[in-house]
Amino acid sequence: MIPPPTYMALLADGRLGQRIAMARERLEACTLCPRQCTVNRLACKEGVCLTGEQAIVAGFNGHFGEEAPLVGRHGSGTIFFSFCNLKCRFCQNYEISHDGEGIEVTDAQLAGIMLQLQEQGCHNINLVTPSHVVPAILAAVKIAAENGLRLPLVYNSSGYDSVDTLKLLDGVVDIYMPDVKFADRQIAAETCDAPDYWEVAQAALREMHAQVGDLEINAHGIAQRGLLVRHLVLPHDLANTRTIMRFIARHISPRTYVNIMSQYRPCGQARTVKGLETPLTPEDYASAVEDAHAEGIYRLEGVDLDDAGG
Repeated sequence: MIPPPTYMALLADGRLGQRIAMARERLEACTLCPRQCTVNRLACKEGVCLTGEQAIVAGFNGHFGEEAPLVGRHGSGTIFFSFCNLKCRFCQNYEISHDGEGIEVTDAQLAGIMLQLQEQGCHNINLVTPSHVVPAILAAVKIAAENGLRLPLVYNSSGYDSVDTLKLLDGVVDIYMPDVKFADRQIAAETCDAPDYWEVAQAALREMHAQVGDLEINAHGIAQRGLLVRHLVLPHDLANTRTIMRFIARHISPRTYVNIMSQYRPCGQARTVKGLETPLTPEDYASAVEDAHAEGIYRLEGVDLDDAGG
């Protein structure tokens, strides 16, 4: 029997409502993400994320291109939020993350999307680029849960997340899926104006793992709870992959489920950053996988644990 999602307990005892109120308060002088804009998002959309009180949704569907434990037979119920608090210059969804393509939705409408994805048979609700719209997400989850939502929630972020905001999600999010991007201050500064990215991501990873632990996969191969880390390999090892894998193995867990991704290609404004104007080579990717193995990370997407010795 599949256990109920953790947010049901918070709904039952009133804590979910309290979290919503706390999150909404932070919008008055927004400190939801590490940018700390302090913009009053209840009155304007002038912060880095260019988003007000309500979330903007670019699209939603049952997605079959995600990690195997999320997709299963019926897909991951993916909701793409517009704009982003990190805004990588090489983003493959530039029109969404930078240009903000999408439609503003009420909390009730967002809840309706979640319920529609559940009705389609999806295995989870996959919240893509959620860091700047946590208050809307919390409010929508409450409405959806009161109307029958029972799917695990996936928090699919860039890893540039505030620990204080993550604490509001403790007991709400079942699966954290950060894309841990780089461990180099200069590259982080050049690509997304966030030289503190690696320090922020390390703290976020610690908090995420403390909340949900290692990824748990049921007998049907479907993820139920835990941490799943993505890492997009960059050309010429600009992401400093080995440093990231070393941190995960030594300070998070050597049994962390990691997807080392090979799909980098120059998109958006990538060509403005030296080294990112070229596609990823097979050698770049093979080296990244070797780095993960060398640091003791063997629970990789697409790799059998027994065969890998994990």
